[in-house]
Amino acid sequence: MAAPILALQDARVTFGGGDLFKGISLSVEPGMRIALVGRNGSGKSTLLKTIAGVLELDGGDRFLQAGTRVGYLHQQPEIVPGRTVFEQVSQGVPEEMKQTGAETGYLVDQVLDGVGIDGSRLLETLSGGEARRVALAEALVADPDVLLLDEPTNHLDIKTILWLEDELKTFRGALLIISHDRQFLKNLTNRLFWLDRGVLRTHGKGFAAFEEWSEEILRSEEVELRKMDKKIAEETDWSRKGITARRARNEGRLRALNRLRAERSERTARTGNARLEVSAGAKSGKVVVEAEGISKSYVDANGQEKNVIRNFSTRIMRGDRVGIIGPNGAGKTTLLNLLMGKIPPTTGEVKLGTNLTPAIFDQQRESLDPEESLWDTLADPGSGQLMVRGEVRHVVAYLRDFLFEDKQAKSPVKSLSGGEKNRLLLAKLLARESNLLVLDEPTNDLDMETLDLLQDMLSDYDGTLIIISHDREFLDQLVTSVIALEEDGNIAEYVGGYTDYVRQRKGGPETGVKKAEKPAKASEPKAEKPKARTKLSYKDQRDLDLMPGVIEGLEQEIAKLEAELADPELFTKSPEKFQKIADTLSGKKEELDAAEERWLELEILQEALST
Repeated sequence: MAAPILALQDARVTFGGGDLFKGISLSVEPGMRIALVGRNGSGKSTLLKTIAGVLELDGGDRFLQAGTRVGYLHQQPEIVPGRTVFEQVSQGVPEEMKQTGAETGYLVDQVLDGVGIDGSRLLETLSGGEARRVALAEALVADPDVLLLDEPTNHLDIKTILWLEDELKTFRGALLIISHDRQFLKNLTNRLFWLDRGVLRTHGKGFAAFEEWSEEILRSEEVELRKMDKKIAEETDWSRKGITARRARNEGRLRALNRLRAERSERTARTGNARLEVSAGAKSGKVVVEAEGISKSYVDANGQEKNVIRNFSTRIMRGDRVGIIGPNGAGKTTLLNLLMGKIPPTTGEVKLGTNLTPAIFDQQRESLDPEESLWDTLADPGSGQLMVRGEVRHVVAYLRDFLFEDKQAKSPVKSLSGGEKNRLLLAKLLARESNLLVLDEPTNDLDMETLDLLQDMLSDYDGTLIIISHDREFLDQLVTSVIALEEDGNIAEYVGGYTDYVRQRKGGPETGVKKAEKPAKASEPKAEKPKARTKLSYKDQRDLDLMPGVIEGLEQEIAKLEAELADPELFTKSPEKFQKIADTLSGKKEELDAAEERWLELEILQEALST
């Protein structure tokens, strides 16, 4: 084992009068490529700042081996109006080099050439992706021995994420990365730091091992809690109980997704460019959106015509799940607005199907009132309930579904983090009755647990999905086809997820079919063979965990109602009250029968899966 070049010993940071974390010890050795993971609000960014030395510890020690240089990529790049890119990157040149009076401009030019940014440009003229490249150049110009990256992929398009991956794969020093992009972490890391409830756990494998490792830890914790006190175990944070099943992925859903991709492949080959008539269906019309030869162009500030969309045709059918990808500024949101009929095409035609009830994710969160509580944001006025796709739910129970704690229900929206606001907006959106769900960058600022939860909910959605996203694994798990915006307004559509799109572009083995091409055998799509299901789904596991408590509660309610009916004077004094209690008792007994049957069914299923 190599000697550590950077370490923390018994680190403690206080926040708001309490400890954000304490007693944390860690070490970074040469060659380590570490994923630092944990829930939103767990203190990951704060811990990274203490490792970087930009935040003083409230207790404990920080060790840095003499001569070790540390590069730090902030989550939000600094934008100083009037400052050039060259000047900004020069901020990262080591002080010892500046003090010697040596010429360091060549170092800045060298790293800027690597990231492909002109040093004379002003910071305020940069796009989000360009600003991220400049921030990375500032971190790399010192040729650091340790590079610390806080959400480096945030708001980057897939092209830039792939560029960043390639850059980091060739980086010679140690890496420590915070990111919600699971594929990014899988491709780059060989160690794990997990910050969970103030405790830092470490693992000698990369992020690809996180799910299995964390599930085993949580299972062991639950066993210990049950040994200590059954009641304590029942009151353990409910969301922790569902993590293992949520992460395990529902294999049935993956099989269903592969079937949908196969059906879309066959339909694409079968229909070609033939026109379909829009007919009303039980939900929406059979055809949801039909675009024929649409183009969209603008005249820029120099009077030049710019083609954003060029001669694109598509047909989105009821039940399709479409992902839209492309570089930032390529026109993804413009295409979405064209398909939704919000803006007219320059040429071509868009027709929307019948009986559409769309729900659209507001990326800017403008539909949330910062002064309003979470309760009032979701619940019907004067009530603690809301309708969730036709089902009456209590607002607190529904908030739990989105990983909110009960005590947060009465808190104002402005008290939430960015990720929590996105989670609340999704809760509000997904409660609505809809048959067309349109999501523009829904994964920004979400932690991995919320991404898993959103993925599960969208997998269960029985309407039509259109999603703009840069999260490759998210797209692979959800969509049946990908619309890719490429250079100069050119667009192509591919059957399958993101991985299928990459294979088809490279001409490799296909699990889907490019829409413009006819496969040799449309009836034999090369979808991956699903693994045998070995665990309960998230919903089944959560039902199994909660069912004993539900049964016990129903038994208590039934006993109370039977005691009231046992009063011999009740019927004489109030026949209406007697009848009301009797009806309630009958309903509770039916609920108890159903709960016991469900519990037995899940016990049998779990036993069958484990053998």
